[in-house]
Amino acid sequence: MLRVTLRGVGVPTVVLGSGETLLVGRAPASALPDDDPDAQLRLTPVALPRCAPHVSRVVGEVVVGDEVVRLRWRGSTEAQLSSLFDAPGGARRVTLTDGMAALLDEGENQVLLLRGRQAGADSYTDLVLVLDVAVPAVDEQPAPVRLDGDADAAPTAPAPRLEPGTREWYVALALAEPWLSGADDYPRPPSNREIYERIRGWHGYAWNLDRPQRVDDAIRVVARLAFGPGDDPFRSGSGRVQNVRFAVGRRAAEIRLVTAEDLATAEGSRRDAPA
Repeated sequence: MLRVTLRGVGVPTVVLGSGETLLVGRAPASALPDDDPDAQLRLTPVALPRCAPHVSRVVGEVVVGDEVVRLRWRGSTEAQLSSLFDAPGGARRVTLTDGMAALLDEGENQVLLLRGRQAGADSYTDLVLVLDVAVPAVDEQPAPVRLDGDADAAPTAPAPRLEPGTREWYVALALAEPWLSGADDYPRPPSNREIYERIRGWHGYAWNLDRPQRVDDAIRVVARLAFGPGDDPFRSGSGRVQNVRFAVGRRAAEIRLVTAEDLATAEGSRRDAPA
């Protein structure tokens, strides 16, 4: 028998036991079957506070079994799963996308919902959820908490994205390429010149990116969209510029501002400009 405790800032603490399933998201009660009372008893919906409109009604499903706890990711909003466990290295970090499943380790597991919380008009921050997996004492009984949700919640809005084919989209693609191509063992952010030449090779036309200031301007646009105004690393003024570029490139890949499919498309339509 297992016990799973969900907690987070502004999130009511919920405790479940083996045989139960937790649904989390913007309006998870909309997924409860009306014609299956038994299923309703097994399912516990938890609406996340101040959810961004692009977060799915059900973004994650935690299934508590007798011996394992499985997290199924059901939302288009990306997340990161991290945990500590008794193994060489002692930690793991997994990026979750729609359709993925992962077993939770005993102890504390953190799920970071990227850009999941509404912080203001067109401004989003990450939302942290903690899933604590434990083996309870024999005489302990979990006390699940049932929360009402809005079954008529508005449809999930699209997440903020870069317009494909634009100057900023190409700059984000050049910055995120190490993570998109799997060559991120020792990635370094490309220089302004390297970004310009990479885009010219893909597109044949690189706008005004031969001027370093224009590359910097485009990276700042990508950073504001990737992190939101409140967490924009260029506004904080901390860290070296190269470190900031590293963070922007990785974040652009993590939240799928650009994707491996985008990179393949750019490579497939490669048009090297004449010398």
